[in-house]
Amino acid sequence: MHLSSDELILWQHGFFKLNATIVTTWALMLVLVVGARLITRKLASDVHISRWQSLLEIIVVTIRKQIEEVGLSHSEKYLGFLGTLFLFIALSNLCTIFPGFEPPTGSLSTTAALALCVFVAVPMFGIAESGLSAYLRSYTKPTFIMLPFNIISELSRTLALAIRLFGNMMSGTMILGILLTITPFIFPIVMSMLGLLTGMVQAYIFTILATVYIAAATRARQEAED
Repeated sequence: MHLSSDELILWQHGFFKLNATIVTTWALMLVLVVGARLITRKLASDVHISRWQSLLEIIVVTIRKQIEEVGLSHSEKYLGFLGTLFLFIALSNLCTIFPGFEPPTGSLSTTAALALCVFVAVPMFGIAESGLSAYLRSYTKPTFIMLPFNIISELSRTLALAIRLFGNMMSGTMILGILLTITPFIFPIVMSMLGLLTGMVQAYIFTILATVYIAAATRARQEAED
């Protein structure tokens, strides 16, 4: 049993290594791109739509409502980024139903990359919404003394995003592996179903936290208007 899919090296040439994390990550991205293309190439606006389009519409509408409930009024601006985060993490965790599949979200390198995407996206959305000067001034509120603490907060929450997702997914994989060696098959099956539920919850939590961070970054403009 591997603690992480990073340990499973599929190909190596000198310094360059191709591990299971890279392969599964790119495979999942390919599935998302091809799936989105196949579903959206024949979109219909009438009553009779395909089941896949219906499922996609439910996902999109749900994500948009969650974005708006957090406080972002123009959800279409953030839907692409936040929706992609959720779909990638959710699909990664759902694929654990396949024997031998190790989700890339169980690798710290993947969760750190996702957290870094959020770390970069937050100031980008904040500056686009509020302007550079207004966004930078938000780091000095309520007083200039808070500047270093706000910067530390930005860095620490990025680390927390990466560690939280990695820890939850890795621990679930380890527990399932241990149960498979010491218990009959029925109990691990139940744990696998519980793991799928946990995976969906983790995808939801990661996306909601990213949405909250973006909402906080874009609040400078709203405060200026008030």
